[in-house]
Amino acid sequence: MAPGTLADEIRHKLGDVSPAERKVARVLLAGYPSAGFETMAVLAERAAVSAPTVLRFVNRLGYRGFPDFQAALRTELDERNASPLSLYEATDYGRSKGGAEEDISLLQRGSNVFSGAVAQTLAELPPHDLEHAIRLLSDSKRRITLAGGRFTNLFAQYLGLHLMQLRDDVRFLPDRDVERTAVFAALHRRDVLVVFDYRRYEQDKVAMAELVQAQGGKVILFTDMWLSPASTHAEVVLPSQVAAPSPYDSLVPTLAVIETVVAGVLTALGEDAHQRMQHGEDTARRMGLY
Repeated sequence: MAPGTLADEIRHKLGDVSPAERKVARVLLAGYPSAGFETMAVLAERAAVSAPTVLRFVNRLGYRGFPDFQAALRTELDERNASPLSLYEATDYGRSKGGAEEDISLLQRGSNVFSGAVAQTLAELPPHDLEHAIRLLSDSKRRITLAGGRFTNLFAQYLGLHLMQLRDDVRFLPDRDVERTAVFAALHRRDVLVVFDYRRYEQDKVAMAELVQAQGGKVILFTDMWLSPASTHAEVVLPSQVAAPSPYDSLVPTLAVIETVVAGVLTALGEDAHQRMQHGEDTARRMGLY
Protein backbone atom coordinates (compact mmCIF):
# COMPACT_ATOMS: atom_id res chain seq x y z
CA MET A 1 0.00 0.00 0.00
CA ALA A 2 1.31 3.42 -0.91
CA PRO A 3 1.78 5.86 1.97
CA GLY A 4 0.01 9.19 2.06
CA THR A 5 1.68 12.41 1.01
CA LEU A 6 3.27 14.95 3.31
CA ALA A 7 0.32 17.22 2.55
CA ASP A 8 -1.97 14.51 3.94
CA GLU A 9 0.16 14.25 7.08
CA ILE A 10 0.01 18.02 7.56
CA ARG A 11 -3.77 18.12 7.11
CA HIS A 12 -4.25 15.30 9.62
CA LYS A 13 -2.24 17.25 12.21
CA LEU A 14 -4.23 20.48 11.91
CA GLY A 15 -6.52 19.63 14.81
CA ASP A 16 -3.73 18.42 17.09
CA VAL A 17 -1.29 21.33 17.05
CA SER A 18 -1.04 24.74 18.67
CA PRO A 19 -2.49 27.82 16.93
CA ALA A 20 1.03 29.00 16.05
CA GLU A 21 1.95 25.60 14.56
CA ARG A 22 -1.33 25.62 12.64
CA LYS A 23 -0.15 28.82 10.94
CA VAL A 24 2.96 26.96 9.74
CA ALA A 25 0.79 24.10 8.47
CA ARG A 26 -1.46 26.44 6.51
CA VAL A 27 1.49 28.22 4.89
CA LEU A 28 2.94 24.86 3.86
CA LEU A 29 -0.40 23.68 2.42
CA ALA A 30 -1.11 26.97 0.63
CA GLY A 31 2.22 26.81 -1.21
CA TYR A 32 2.64 23.04 -1.36
CA PRO A 33 5.13 21.67 -2.22
CA SER A 34 7.40 24.66 -2.97
CA ALA A 35 6.83 26.28 0.45
CA GLY A 36 8.51 23.28 2.06
CA PHE A 37 11.79 24.14 0.35
CA GLU A 38 12.01 27.63 1.84
CA THR A 39 14.50 28.13 4.64
CA MET A 40 13.15 27.73 8.13
CA ALA A 41 13.58 31.47 8.71
CA VAL A 42 11.60 32.41 5.59
CA LEU A 43 8.84 29.93 6.43
CA ALA A 44 8.64 31.32 9.97
CA GLU A 45 8.40 34.86 8.61
CA ARG A 46 5.63 33.94 6.17
CA ALA A 47 3.66 32.25 8.97
CA ALA A 48 4.37 35.12 11.40
CA VAL A 49 5.82 32.72 13.96
CA SER A 50 9.27 31.95 15.37
CA ALA A 51 11.76 29.51 13.84
CA PRO A 52 11.47 27.19 16.89
CA THR A 53 7.71 26.97 16.16
CA VAL A 54 8.46 25.70 12.65
CA LEU A 55 10.86 23.16 14.12
CA ARG A 56 8.30 21.99 16.69
CA PHE A 57 5.77 21.48 13.93
CA VAL A 58 8.04 19.30 11.76
CA ASN A 59 8.95 17.35 14.92
CA ARG A 60 5.24 16.67 15.43
CA LEU A 61 5.16 15.25 11.93
CA GLY A 62 7.83 12.76 13.02
CA TYR A 63 10.93 14.39 11.51
CA ARG A 64 14.11 14.94 13.50
CA GLY A 65 14.66 18.36 12.01
CA PHE A 66 13.90 20.65 9.10
CA PRO A 67 16.53 19.06 6.77
CA ASP A 68 14.94 15.66 7.47
CA PHE A 69 11.52 17.07 6.53
CA GLN A 70 12.88 18.57 3.30
CA ALA A 71 14.60 15.28 2.39
CA ALA A 72 11.26 13.48 2.71
CA LEU A 73 9.64 16.15 0.53
CA ARG A 74 12.33 15.69 -2.15
CA THR A 75 11.72 11.93 -2.15
CA GLU A 76 7.99 12.52 -2.58
CA LEU A 77 8.59 14.91 -5.48
CA ASP A 78 10.83 12.34 -7.19
CA GLU A 79 7.92 9.89 -6.99
CA ARG A 80 5.46 12.57 -8.08
CA ASN A 81 7.48 13.33 -11.22
CA ALA A 82 8.34 9.73 -12.11
CA SER A 83 7.67 8.57 -15.67
CA PRO A 84 7.07 5.03 -16.97
CA LEU A 85 10.61 5.10 -18.40
CA SER A 86 12.23 6.13 -15.12
CA LEU A 87 10.21 3.50 -13.23
CA TYR A 88 11.19 0.86 -15.79
CA GLU A 89 14.88 1.70 -15.50
CA ALA A 90 14.76 1.77 -11.70
CA THR A 91 13.40 -1.80 -11.48
CA ASP A 92 13.80 -5.16 -13.18
CA TYR A 93 10.60 -4.91 -15.27
CA GLY A 94 10.92 -6.85 -18.50
CA ARG A 95 14.07 -8.72 -17.49
CA SER A 96 12.40 -12.03 -16.65
CA LYS A 97 12.34 -14.92 -19.10
CA GLY A 98 8.62 -15.67 -18.88
CA GLY A 99 7.07 -19.13 -18.90
CA ALA A 100 4.13 -20.74 -17.14
CA GLU A 101 5.39 -20.01 -13.63
CA GLU A 102 5.98 -16.39 -14.56
CA ASP A 103 2.42 -16.15 -15.98
CA ILE A 104 0.94 -17.49 -12.75
CA SER A 105 3.08 -15.10 -10.74
CA LEU A 106 1.98 -12.17 -12.93
CA LEU A 107 -1.70 -13.04 -12.52
CA GLN A 108 -1.32 -13.28 -8.76
CA ARG A 109 0.67 -10.05 -8.62
CA GLY A 110 -1.94 -8.26 -10.71
CA SER A 111 -4.73 -9.55 -8.48
CA ASN A 112 -2.93 -8.42 -5.33
CA VAL A 113 -1.91 -5.01 -6.66
CA PHE A 114 -5.21 -4.05 -8.26
CA SER A 115 -7.46 -5.29 -5.46
CA GLY A 116 -5.25 -3.61 -2.86
CA ALA A 117 -5.11 -0.31 -4.75
CA VAL A 118 -8.87 -0.19 -5.28
CA ALA A 119 -9.57 -1.05 -1.64
CA GLN A 120 -7.14 1.59 -0.36
CA THR A 121 -8.46 4.24 -2.74
CA LEU A 122 -12.08 3.78 -1.69
CA ALA A 123 -11.16 3.51 2.00
CA GLU A 124 -9.20 6.79 1.88
CA LEU A 125 -11.55 8.73 -0.40
CA PRO A 126 -12.74 11.75 1.61
CA PRO A 127 -16.50 11.19 2.15
CA HIS A 128 -17.17 14.94 2.16
CA ASP A 129 -15.50 15.37 -1.24
CA LEU A 130 -17.36 12.39 -2.70
CA GLU A 131 -20.70 13.73 -1.47
CA HIS A 132 -19.89 17.23 -2.71
CA ALA A 133 -18.94 15.89 -6.16
CA ILE A 134 -22.25 14.03 -6.35
CA ARG A 135 -24.19 17.16 -5.32
CA LEU A 136 -22.48 19.28 -7.98
CA LEU A 137 -22.90 16.70 -10.76
CA SER A 138 -26.56 16.06 -9.94
CA ASP A 139 -27.49 19.76 -9.75
CA SER A 140 -29.55 20.32 -12.91
CA LYS A 141 -28.92 24.08 -12.73
CA ARG A 142 -25.21 23.53 -13.31
CA ARG A 143 -23.45 23.02 -16.65
CA ILE A 144 -20.81 20.27 -16.66
CA THR A 145 -17.63 20.40 -18.77
CA LEU A 146 -15.14 17.51 -18.71
CA ALA A 147 -11.44 17.60 -19.59
CA GLY A 148 -8.85 14.83 -19.54
CA GLY A 149 -5.17 14.39 -20.29
CA ARG A 150 -2.93 12.20 -22.44
CA PHE A 151 -4.47 8.94 -21.19
CA THR A 152 -7.20 10.21 -18.88
CA ASN A 153 -9.22 11.77 -21.69
CA LEU A 154 -10.72 8.28 -22.00
CA PHE A 155 -11.97 8.58 -18.43
CA ALA A 156 -13.38 12.05 -18.98
CA GLN A 157 -15.28 10.59 -21.92
CA TYR A 158 -16.42 7.59 -19.87
CA LEU A 159 -17.78 9.71 -17.02
CA GLY A 160 -19.30 12.25 -19.42
CA LEU A 161 -21.15 9.63 -21.46
CA HIS A 162 -22.72 8.26 -18.29
CA LEU A 163 -23.74 11.74 -17.12
CA MET A 164 -25.30 12.51 -20.52
CA GLN A 165 -27.68 9.59 -20.00
CA LEU A 166 -28.74 10.94 -16.61
CA ARG A 167 -28.99 14.73 -17.02
CA ASP A 168 -28.81 17.67 -19.46
CA ASP A 169 -26.04 20.21 -20.08
CA VAL A 170 -22.99 17.91 -20.15
CA ARG A 171 -20.20 18.53 -22.66
CA PHE A 172 -16.56 17.72 -23.36
CA LEU A 173 -13.89 20.39 -23.65
CA PRO A 174 -13.23 20.91 -27.39
CA ASP A 175 -9.80 20.29 -28.91
CA ARG A 176 -9.56 23.42 -31.06
CA ASP A 177 -8.04 26.48 -29.41
CA VAL A 178 -10.76 28.85 -30.66
CA GLU A 179 -13.51 26.60 -29.32
CA ARG A 180 -11.73 26.15 -26.00
CA THR A 181 -11.32 29.89 -25.64
CA ALA A 182 -15.03 30.37 -26.29
CA VAL A 183 -15.90 27.78 -23.63
CA PHE A 184 -13.75 29.40 -20.95
CA ALA A 185 -14.77 32.94 -21.89
CA ALA A 186 -18.42 32.00 -21.29
CA LEU A 187 -17.93 30.35 -17.89
CA HIS A 188 -19.87 31.61 -14.88
CA ARG A 189 -20.65 30.58 -11.31
CA ARG A 190 -23.05 27.81 -12.35
CA ASP A 191 -20.34 25.97 -14.28
CA VAL A 192 -18.57 22.83 -13.07
CA LEU A 193 -15.30 21.72 -14.65
CA VAL A 194 -14.36 18.07 -14.13
CA VAL A 195 -10.62 17.61 -14.64
CA PHE A 196 -8.48 14.46 -14.75
CA ASP A 197 -4.77 15.10 -14.06
CA TYR A 198 -2.20 12.52 -12.96
CA ARG A 199 1.55 12.61 -12.37
CA ARG A 200 3.69 14.29 -14.92
CA TYR A 201 0.87 16.79 -14.56
CA GLU A 202 -0.21 18.98 -17.45
CA GLN A 203 0.16 22.72 -16.96
CA ASP A 204 -2.98 23.56 -18.91
CA LYS A 205 -5.06 21.79 -16.25
CA VAL A 206 -3.79 24.22 -13.62
CA ALA A 207 -4.65 27.18 -15.87
CA MET A 208 -8.14 25.75 -16.53
CA ALA A 209 -8.88 25.18 -12.85
CA GLU A 210 -7.57 28.60 -11.88
CA LEU A 211 -9.72 30.31 -14.52
CA VAL A 212 -12.88 28.45 -13.52
CA GLN A 213 -12.32 29.28 -9.86
CA ALA A 214 -11.66 32.95 -10.67
CA GLN A 215 -14.96 33.15 -12.57
CA GLY A 216 -16.92 31.67 -9.68
CA GLY A 217 -17.31 28.14 -11.03
CA LYS A 218 -16.48 24.86 -9.31
CA VAL A 219 -13.71 22.38 -10.13
CA ILE A 220 -13.88 18.63 -9.46
CA LEU A 221 -10.41 17.10 -9.76
CA PHE A 222 -9.64 13.41 -10.24
CA THR A 223 -5.95 12.92 -9.50
CA ASP A 224 -3.36 10.64 -7.86
CA MET A 225 -2.27 10.56 -4.21
CA TRP A 226 0.50 13.10 -4.86
CA LEU A 227 -2.17 15.59 -6.00
CA SER A 228 -2.05 17.60 -9.21
CA PRO A 229 -1.06 21.26 -8.79
CA ALA A 230 -4.60 21.98 -9.99
CA SER A 231 -5.80 20.84 -6.55
CA THR A 232 -5.06 24.35 -5.25
CA HIS A 233 -8.01 25.62 -7.29
CA ALA A 234 -10.34 22.63 -6.90
CA GLU A 235 -13.55 22.60 -4.87
CA VAL A 236 -13.43 18.79 -4.77
CA VAL A 237 -10.38 16.52 -4.95
CA LEU A 238 -10.83 12.77 -5.54
CA PRO A 239 -7.41 11.06 -5.28
CA SER A 240 -6.65 7.48 -6.34
CA GLN A 241 -3.79 5.06 -5.88
CA VAL A 242 -1.88 4.22 -9.06
CA ALA A 243 -0.01 1.03 -8.15
CA ALA A 244 0.33 -1.42 -11.05
CA PRO A 245 2.28 -4.59 -11.91
CA SER A 246 4.06 -2.57 -14.62
CA PRO A 247 5.90 0.77 -14.78
CA TYR A 248 2.71 2.43 -16.01
CA ASP A 249 0.42 4.05 -13.46
CA SER A 250 -2.83 2.13 -13.12
CA LEU A 251 -6.15 3.87 -13.65
CA VAL A 252 -8.13 0.89 -12.35
CA PRO A 253 -8.73 2.59 -8.96
CA THR A 254 -9.81 5.78 -10.78
CA LEU A 255 -12.39 3.76 -12.70
CA ALA A 256 -13.72 2.46 -9.38
CA VAL A 257 -14.07 6.05 -8.13
CA ILE A 258 -15.87 7.07 -11.35
CA GLU A 259 -18.29 4.15 -11.02
CA THR A 260 -18.94 5.14 -7.40
CA VAL A 261 -19.64 8.73 -8.41
CA VAL A 262 -22.02 7.61 -11.17
CA ALA A 263 -23.90 5.42 -8.68
CA GLY A 264 -24.21 8.40 -6.35
CA VAL A 265 -25.46 10.73 -9.08
CA LEU A 266 -28.02 8.14 -10.21
CA THR A 267 -29.32 7.86 -6.64
CA ALA A 268 -29.36 11.63 -6.15
CA LEU A 269 -31.33 12.26 -9.35
CA GLY A 270 -33.81 9.48 -8.61
CA GLU A 271 -36.86 9.42 -10.86
CA ASP A 272 -35.52 12.29 -12.98
CA ALA A 273 -32.62 10.06 -14.01
CA HIS A 274 -35.01 7.19 -14.73
CA GLN A 275 -37.13 9.36 -17.00
CA ARG A 276 -34.05 10.74 -18.74
CA MET A 277 -32.76 7.21 -19.38
CA GLN A 278 -36.16 6.12 -20.70
CA HIS A 279 -36.37 9.13 -23.02
CA GLY A 280 -32.87 8.40 -24.29
CA GLU A 281 -33.73 4.76 -25.02
CA ASP A 282 -36.91 5.78 -26.86
CA THR A 283 -35.05 8.39 -28.92
CA ALA A 284 -32.29 5.95 -29.86
CA ARG A 285 -34.83 3.34 -31.02
CA ARG A 286 -36.68 5.88 -33.17
CA MET A 287 -33.38 6.80 -34.80
CA GLY A 288 -32.50 3.15 -35.38
CA LEU A 289 -29.45 3.32 -33.11
CA TYR A 290 -30.53 0.39 -30.92
